[in-house]
Amino acid sequence: MKLSWQIVKFQLKETFAIAYGNYTFREALLITIEKNGKKGFGECTSIDYYNINLADFQTILEKIKAKIESQEIVYPIDFYTLLLSLNLPSFLRSALDCAYWDLFGKLEKKSFLELNSISNNQLPESSITISVDTIENQIQKIEQSSWNKFKVKCNHFDENDIVKLIQLNKDIALDSNGSFNAEQCLWLENNELISRFTYLEQPMKKGFENYSVLHANGFANWMADEDCQDVTDLKGLVPHYTSINIKLVKCGGLTPALGMISFARELGFKIMMGCMTESSIGISAGAVLAPLCDYADLDGANLIANDMATGSKIENGKIILSESYGLGINLN
Repeated sequence: MKLSWQIVKFQLKETFAIAYGNYTFREALLITIEKNGKKGFGECTSIDYYNINLADFQTILEKIKAKIESQEIVYPIDFYTLLLSLNLPSFLRSALDCAYWDLFGKLEKKSFLELNSISNNQLPESSITISVDTIENQIQKIEQSSWNKFKVKCNHFDENDIVKLIQLNKDIALDSNGSFNAEQCLWLENNELISRFTYLEQPMKKGFENYSVLHANGFANWMADEDCQDVTDLKGLVPHYTSINIKLVKCGGLTPALGMISFARELGFKIMMGCMTESSIGISAGAVLAPLCDYADLDGANLIANDMATGSKIENGKIILSESYGLGINLN
């Protein structure tokens, strides 16, 4: 196999404002693994609030390049065993795992769905993110959008704004990125009107000391994001969260995500396949797991002005899975 990579800068169509800050671009590390003329692609994004440094990842890749390239073609789960032995950060491990699944499927002339016996008869509809803004501007964007599902970002608690969103009678989720406090969360979960939100994502800052006050049996469909990094977190979340947001870069790729979905189902969670602000490379990887999920938030590539790949796509919320082999990814 041949391993190569590059760092690219994705310009955003408009400023992406969340509780962690405002962003006009994202840098991403694109991974390519090649064998017999076939190429598999993976991606991970530089996220400051996850302390992701892509230059560090390049240094790691230089060190492990020979080990990756000397690996024979094996089933992806066995390749993942190699990745685990290298003690890689989850974001980088995810990019390599996804690239290998893409390559393996192309070599075998099978899609990821075929390789894992996944039916795509039931696909959730994806939400589109509404950045932090005045409530008037957010409502205007929602009303002018051709999408049906919305994830509204906020960076503070405002009861009046929350009521205005509920009164829209739209399919709306609320994502505060950890900007609420315990008292505000108790008000939310004890207010019957709050059940009209599809879910309320990561209400407080990460950590048991915060989410321990949440109750899974209240009116709020609490969804864990930063509090749900990988499968080891799931059991502890059961009394407090009813839903989880799985992102490939958090848990380490498609291989662990498959196991995570299975265990989450056993525990009774509702599941969302989420994303960072990623190109069609990252979105195509996440999209293949959407048939196994209740919700999808896969709008990342729709926010980018200079997407450099094709694959699965999201059109006005509808997930259109690539019919090509592997993850169906190609560079433009």
